[in-house]
Amino acid sequence: MIKTWSTPVGPEERRRVPCALCGGESFRPRLSCEGFFYVRCVRCGLVQMNPQPLDRAVASRYQESHGDEYLRYELANEAAFLRLQELALEDGGFHELKEIPRRRGTPRVLDIGCAAGALLDALRGRGWEVTGVEISPASEYARRERGLDVRSLPLEANAFPPEHFDVVLASHLIEHLTDPAALVREVRRICAPGGRFFVTTPNIAGFQARLFRGRWRSAIFDHLYLFSVKTLSRLLREQGFLPERIVTWGGLAAGAAPPPVKALADRLAKRFGFGDVMLIRSRKLREPAVPVDFYAKRNKRRASGR
Repeated sequence: MIKTWSTPVGPEERRRVPCALCGGESFRPRLSCEGFFYVRCVRCGLVQMNPQPLDRAVASRYQESHGDEYLRYELANEAAFLRLQELALEDGGFHELKEIPRRRGTPRVLDIGCAAGALLDALRGRGWEVTGVEISPASEYARRERGLDVRSLPLEANAFPPEHFDVVLASHLIEHLTDPAALVREVRRICAPGGRFFVTTPNIAGFQARLFRGRWRSAIFDHLYLFSVKTLSRLLREQGFLPERIVTWGGLAAGAAPPPVKALADRLAKRFGFGDVMLIRSRKLREPAVPVDFYAKRNKRRASGR
């Protein structure tokens, strides 16, 4: 089993925030972990850390204080991570998208949170025009060692052209962000008409999360949000994406049961949708389902600290 990387629990400036999905301000305790806890929004069910660290504190986890440690972790586990990502994309129907018709020829893919760029390197070899975003020191490695176009700024700060990418990938990223809706909005802006957005993230409604609760391997200090298929699908729909394929996998962690039992649990988890990790492939729609002013009002409240 690959150990989930996380920065140490430590003192950080925090603030109470409304629910990132519905704007609600009523929460109930959900998971108690060592040194931190999660709550569940009474209105929509989104599980989140609250109060939350400020954006600059989150960014520093992957840059100044622990950036080199994160790069070493990624490189040590790179082959295994690449294999898992390729299997997930295969289950999500990524291979079907190679037939995307393009006015400009080569289809374009953006990987947000691409680490050292192993997946981008593989996709480049299969004929994709690849770009990455990675705020940790892994971005420099991807540029220097692999010659990849990987940007070190957060997604919005790169100001990519509108409707530029045919496919956008975000694997094990959205749960780390203080404002996941802002990410999805920006992805919609830069996604071509009918483009696809693949989101991979831990599944709080999965069997392992229910079994282990606060000891679940994805209930870690760096995960600010823990989505279910229901809450992530709602976020995507409200931001203008239509979920068109949903897969989950991982019934039991390696070493948690004899191999035959684990194999059976893994098959059942994938078949019945209670896996430890989920992937949702969605397609960009013409218009978002929720008026933009809803989010403008909510963000204004957040900025004012109310």
